[in-house]
Amino acid sequence: MRWTQQELNQPLFPEQGVGESDTAPEGATETGSPGLQVPLLPLAGLVKTVQTPDFSGITFHEVLSKSALNKVPPSSTMPFEWTVNPYRGCSHACVYCFARKSHTYLDFDPGVDFDSQVVVKVNVAQVLRKELFKPSWQHHHVALGTNTDPYQRAEGRYQLMPGIISALADSGTPFSILTKGTLLARDIPLLRAAGRDVSVGMGISLALLDEDLAQTLEPGTPSPKARLSLISKLRDAGLPCGVMAMPILPWLTDSEEALDTLFAALAQAGATGVSAGALYLRPGTREWFLQWLAREYPSLVGRYQRLYGSGSYASKEYRQWLAARVNEAKARHGFGKQGFIHDPRQEEAQYPAGSMPSVHNDNRENKDHTDRLKPLAGSRFRGIPAATATEAGTKAGTPSGTPASAELAPTLF
Repeated sequence: MRWTQQELNQPLFPEQGVGESDTAPEGATETGSPGLQVPLLPLAGLVKTVQTPDFSGITFHEVLSKSALNKVPPSSTMPFEWTVNPYRGCSHACVYCFARKSHTYLDFDPGVDFDSQVVVKVNVAQVLRKELFKPSWQHHHVALGTNTDPYQRAEGRYQLMPGIISALADSGTPFSILTKGTLLARDIPLLRAAGRDVSVGMGISLALLDEDLAQTLEPGTPSPKARLSLISKLRDAGLPCGVMAMPILPWLTDSEEALDTLFAALAQAGATGVSAGALYLRPGTREWFLQWLAREYPSLVGRYQRLYGSGSYASKEYRQWLAARVNEAKARHGFGKQGFIHDPRQEEAQYPAGSMPSVHNDNRENKDHTDRLKPLAGSRFRGIPAATATEAGTKAGTPSGTPASAELAPTLF
């Protein structure tokens, strides 16, 4: 189901509030609908399983978590050491989501169950606050949205993020959020306040503008147009907003026209940086995505199988070719090498004081875009200018005959 906004003032569920679930017997389930599918193995801390007409086809498993902070393995290349995941599973239902296999750890399948069996850590904000205020906590950067989206539709009901944001800010812990959810706009005042005390990194995931393709590829997400609007709202609020333009899909969204249209729109919206990369098909995701591809674009199945072989990554030649095309599109629309920065202080450290990149003046027809570049008063983010761009008049996402290998270029996206 496509959605662009969510009612925010509804109670959790007519029959239940978060506080009430704490008293339910461990392992208990409850539903107003017949035929509820419960996990094959009990979920740790499960207190209630709920279905509601407002979320047709989705089952919520409310759990009490013992911990909120997750330590990233030392072998990881991620630019952060700690994460928080208030939800497991995601109603965005993106067929390419790399996190699908993680649902198998809960004895759910990575396909339909990932989209429809959502685990909700109803006490996550309270547990997080206790962990952050321990004397041993060293105020490391904490990333949200690295596994499943913290602003998926369920957040409009459970409202876990305000408590999480407040706990992080009150404890002096820098943090970043990556999301496709326009529900984030609800918390902009809270994020502005947090930005006065700690470094706050904001990122929106948006890799294509074709509404029809998005409808079948990521059916539970807000529309691309709604996410562009969210970028502008964040920038108007004086917050940084990078974009994660991932995944770029071979033969579907990697044409010069598609990328040019995307980066033009991101620049016009005021994005402070863009990171882009090719589709990643780890086990669990690979099978689900190829089923979708066979239904929607059967002529591309053989091409993808040859391009990816038996691995998770597209061929090195393709990735280098795509990097060159992405870099060209970024340069045309005023984006430098900066992408979505989890900690804006790292971006600012690259420039001497008073010498942040200047705004490009090409094609500026009004001052609305300039106003977005003004930093938040008192914020630790000074505001990274993004170039304006002429509005593209063509639609992105049209399949094209992109070669699987071409002129080699650096792999930096």
